[in-house]
Amino acid sequence: MNVQWYPGHMTKARRQMQEDIRLIDLIIELVDARVPLSSRNPDIDELGKNKARMILLNKSDLADEKQNEAWKEYFSSAGFHVVKVNSRSGAGMKNIQDTIQEACREKIERDRRRGIKNRPIRAMVVGIPNVGKSTFINTFAGKACARTGNKPGVTKGKQWIRLNKGVELLDTPGILWPKFEDEDVGIRLAFIGSIKDDILNLEELSLLLIRYLQGHYAGALQARYGVEEDGEPLKVLGDIARVRGCIRKGEELDYGKVSALLFDDFRSGRLGRITLEWVQEQK
Repeated sequence: MNVQWYPGHMTKARRQMQEDIRLIDLIIELVDARVPLSSRNPDIDELGKNKARMILLNKSDLADEKQNEAWKEYFSSAGFHVVKVNSRSGAGMKNIQDTIQEACREKIERDRRRGIKNRPIRAMVVGIPNVGKSTFINTFAGKACARTGNKPGVTKGKQWIRLNKGVELLDTPGILWPKFEDEDVGIRLAFIGSIKDDILNLEELSLLLIRYLQGHYAGALQARYGVEEDGEPLKVLGDIARVRGCIRKGEELDYGKVSALLFDDFRSGRLGRITLEWVQEQK
């Protein structure tokens, strides 16, 4: 299953980021804690050469906590400053200010030696669509200064937000990259909602999600829906449809409706805390 999505405004947004990067001291990159590698735009590493780097494992409340810790160690060992956060609830946010100071320690010391005092740290907030950048900024700033939405593509242009005397944030639109070389990356991004559902085959995707859960989170489907989960994914999906009343006239199972229900439950955490990429499987 080949999933690709790269609308025209993303090309423009990438060019704008290239222009703005020279103004920046720090890149704050949000990734989805359920898919920490797949939700990293590989272009960011190229754009952010020689800049201080920080990764926020956002939506960490939806991800497997054991894997959250493993990914935090993974990125830290690669030289990133890492914080686990839940932008919606504010969990982990109190650690960010100190981490920004730590990440930019060299810049602050350099300014001090030059006699420059109180110049704010300028940080660019980057991430793929629907990873939670605007929610993070609003929670961090304590006010609704960035538009939010639970679908990709809400932030269309850049905007500067002054948090305090010490930090200014540049919000940027969520951008993907032109081609997913690994088709599993596109599938994982479709799972978490970073690609618009209306261009996807959710029924086919739901079978892939069921197969993944069978292999990595046995018991999750049974606990949520009360179905036997050992069979073929199509049978399991059909059983969920019956349990949840996803049935058309004539007793025909409504696979479209049950697939949408399954993804809604997964994305909201009602299936439990699930991580789709495990550190040990990257080695």
